[in-house]
Amino acid sequence: MSLIADMKSLEPSQRNAIWASYLGWTLDAFDFFLMVFMLSAIAKEFGTDVKAVAEGVFLTLAARPIGAFVFGWLAEHFGRRPVLMADIILFSLFEFASGFAPTLTSLLVLRFLFGIAMGGEWGLGASLVMESIPPKLRGPVSGLLQSGYPSGYFVASLVYFLLFDHIGWRGMFMVGIAPALLVIAIRMHVKESPVFEARRGKPKVNPVAELVRHWKIALYLVVLMTAFNFFSHGTQDLYPTFLQKQHHFDTHTVGILTAVMNVGAIVGGISFGIWSERLGRRRTIILASLLALPIIPLWAFSTTPLLLGLGAFLIQVAVQGAWGIVPVHLNELSPPLARSLFPGFAYQLGNLIASKNAPIQAGFAEARGDNYSLALAIVCGITAVVIAIWTALGPERKNADFMAESRAGPT
Repeated sequence: MSLIADMKSLEPSQRNAIWASYLGWTLDAFDFFLMVFMLSAIAKEFGTDVKAVAEGVFLTLAARPIGAFVFGWLAEHFGRRPVLMADIILFSLFEFASGFAPTLTSLLVLRFLFGIAMGGEWGLGASLVMESIPPKLRGPVSGLLQSGYPSGYFVASLVYFLLFDHIGWRGMFMVGIAPALLVIAIRMHVKESPVFEARRGKPKVNPVAELVRHWKIALYLVVLMTAFNFFSHGTQDLYPTFLQKQHHFDTHTVGILTAVMNVGAIVGGISFGIWSERLGRRRTIILASLLALPIIPLWAFSTTPLLLGLGAFLIQVAVQGAWGIVPVHLNELSPPLARSLFPGFAYQLGNLIASKNAPIQAGFAEARGDNYSLALAIVCGITAVVIAIWTALGPERKNADFMAESRAGPT
């Protein structure tokens, strides 16, 4: 009840910032995950295999650090809000254009450009919100924000379920123009970060210099986010292909099971985000990641839709439970004068290192007679252990005072 009261006590501008950032990440993920449902269909049209098309997933992930850096740098100079609006328009346009790609090469180029724009959204949205709300609400709101990712995957699974058989993969990409409408709501209802506003008129600080000055924590976070991205993408990106190729399920069954998986992810992200206020950031991440280990056999090696659905739900409670703490943990560890650049760039560099996950997993599975079960299980098990160990070795700055740090200048 205390949490509900605290959320109700927020000013309208604070609530609007939360929902705008949540929806921005939801719609960004929606556009990204539409692709993973269509790997087989795209491969068939262009006369190639899933592994070749999965390079589009790799290119999107590999391009995201560019966007995190460029849009993060712009947001440190011009504000989180206007740069966030420009970023959302760009990734929506590149998604729409993907539906008109005449060749696989042109599609891959468009997915790379989409990845640049996608890379900017997370850091901008997270910094805008974390700088706008009271410290005691950062954990719960962090879980909500990160749940935007599985929420987008959930919406993509519903669109796939309802529309794919009617409009095909090109029509699915065209649906991806919808997120651009969010810009209107942001323009009308969302205010600039109060931390950024407090710095207006003061001497500019080079965010890149701040990144270099804090290279040790930056390196720590890049390694952490590499493991995290293997954890999430290794359990999500090829899951529809796993159901299609190994279990030969139809469109509707794949859509339903993927939706169930993402319901579990949403539950996990929000729940563990809330618990991080009591348990601490590190202990909550460790608990969630280790929870995945006993679920792997049920999730990866079941044979019936019912057990597969149960396994998918539970594994994502754990995976996105750990991820639910990432927005607040990275923002609290960030240098105060580079918060729109630092967390997003560290996150997306981890994405870059892990970006070959989908082609590697697909190649591993295809070489073993489409044994996606083993490919999924190996990546999930290894990364769960790595995350737990690396998190235990790292720092924590729960409830850091963002406004005071920003006024104090470079550290």
